[in-house]
Amino acid sequence: MEAVDSIHLVEGSLIADAYENAEIVEGYRCRYGVNPAFERELLSQQLCAVGHDASGDLRAVELKGHPFFVATLFQPERAALKGKLPPLVRALIAACKGQKS
Repeated sequence: MEAVDSIHLVEGSLIADAYENAEIVEGYRCRYGVNPAFERELLSQQLCAVGHDASGDLRAVELKGHPFFVATLFQPERAALKGKLPPLVRALIAACKGQKS
């Protein structure tokens, strides 16, 4: 069963820039998440929290200083099932094109 939720993104994050919006609605097919007891340790180095769902649960992180290291606990690729290019795929391709050979 697919769950759909609103996700608040940090403005200026790679993911928010990809979606051209800080408020998105995305789905996911599992209930996996980050254990809140470990969230602080997970984010203590170079991973940054950039997205939380309506309940405040962590749904997206990015690696500081990397051109495009993002991780989501939602499934943006599911847009392809509806014939749409997912915003994160478009952004990944743009980031790859921007790298020197």
